Amino acid sequence: MQTEPGRMNVQLLGPFAAWMGPRGVTPSAAKQRQILALLALNAGRVVTVSTLVEELWGDNPPRSSATTLQTYVLHLRNRLAAAGPGRPGGTREYLGTRHSGYLLDAGCCQTDVEEFGRLARFGRQAAEAGDQRAASDLLGRALALWRGPVLVDVPLGRVLELEANSLEATRLGVLERRIEADLALRRHADLVGELTLLVARNPMNENFCALLMTALYRSGDAGRALESYRRLRTILKNELGLEPCPRLQQFQQAVLSGDLAREDAEAPAGPGRLTPL
Repeated sequence: MQTEPGRMNVQLLGPFAAWMGPRGVTPSAAKQRQILALLALNAGRVVTVSTLVEELWGDNPPRSSATTLQTYVLHLRNRLAAAGPGRPGGTREYLGTRHSGYLLDAGCCQTDVEEFGRLARFGRQAAEAGDQRAASDLLGRALALWRGPVLVDVPLGRVLELEANSLEATRLGVLERRIEADLALRRHADLVGELTLLVARNPMNENFCALLMTALYRSGDAGRALESYRRLRTILKNELGLEPCPRLQQFQQAVLSGDLAREDAEAPAGPGRLTPL
């Protein structure tokens, strides 16, 4: 991701990093990293003092929490100033104080989360328009921005943990959409390895199982497709006392009976399917 002149670049999809132009401004102190990460994730929106206090100290904030928070923000502003932002409003144009909290100006900050959302949105629009090749490319570019788990090297308080979980759920939804686009492009043989790994990592995800079954069946391996279903059913019954969703059961029956032509096989969308950006 290229940094525009005069803007701060923050990377959150993996190890945390921030630059002001060519100079790094990533805080080394853990709580300052938490503050900047939370402000960057909410760039353009006020993050209240109470939210920041909850993130930093949970249910046990010190009596001096408000003053300590102000000190942390001052250190962040000094760090930005040392990088020489060179804007008329100085560092307060980047990191402003509001009545109820602090705001990182969206016009002065760009993040990989923002770019991920933009590419994913365009990819979904391409898929809905029937342009699966463009959808695969755009969604693949969005996923390539991920360099590891969200904020892998930042302590996650209660608020950041919720943000990270939400982003991970969104990533899985985008990944599903990209795989669906690739299946529509008849790339089923190339997807078997990736989907096998995804199912192993997400053993109760019905959507990934359905996509793997589709890729295997189209590749001429109905036996492994049925085995994937049986494995999912066993896990769901043992862990949750549930059967696979009705559409997945129907898909399994169609494979068993041979009523499903390989070239027309479609992965059913389960009721818990994640919604892409």
